[in-house]
Amino acid sequence: MTEAGLHALGAWAHLPFFQTAWPALAAKLAEDPRVVLPPAPQMFRALERVQPDEARVVILGQDPYPTPGHAHGLAFSAAAGVRPLPRSLGNIFKEMQADIGAHPRSADLGFWADQGVLLLNTVLTVPAGEAKGHDGLGWQALTQQVLDRLADGPRAYLLWGANAQKAAAGIDPAVNLKIETAHPSPLSARRGFFGSRPFSRTNAWLQARGQRAINWANPPETP
Repeated sequence: MTEAGLHALGAWAHLPFFQTAWPALAAKLAEDPRVVLPPAPQMFRALERVQPDEARVVILGQDPYPTPGHAHGLAFSAAAGVRPLPRSLGNIFKEMQADIGAHPRSADLGFWADQGVLLLNTVLTVPAGEAKGHDGLGWQALTQQVLDRLADGPRAYLLWGANAQKAAAGIDPAVNLKIETAHPSPLSARRGFFGSRPFSRTNAWLQARGQRAINWANPPETP
């Protein structure tokens, strides 16, 4: 990774992963003949957008959307103009509507990151059209170091799917809020994601600790 790339990561650049594991992983990505998603400049976007001390909520997913044009570096999010919505995101919006009575009009969840919501996948890349195709590259080492770094204070963790729950198994539920449900994908959303009310429960926990609630549904208007 270039000096500029490390600088963009801020405090995350001090994680051992970037000195010990990233060079070999980057070489594997470079050797992959398939189209890799998201595009390289967006690969670490989740970490660039939310620094460790800013993270109040962690939403942990599986891997990026494998459909070209969807993944843009924030778990479950997609570019504003993406239509139809990725199916997992559509289910997230359905649950949000049932939970708090509203949902965003756009697929871009970047305004969540602006409020301290770290939108992280356990694996940060995927070959186009091949979900979980990069599971064996070694991204999980980064995920674990990120979670270890965040163990310095209480946070809310929304763990959607078995991969996320396995990665965050060491998170102490006595200190943090842990909401563990099925993944919001069409294959599993009805097995516990729908009806889990993660958005209202997270806000209630934050407010009980004297923190502001997350504005989940209404991004601020840009001038």
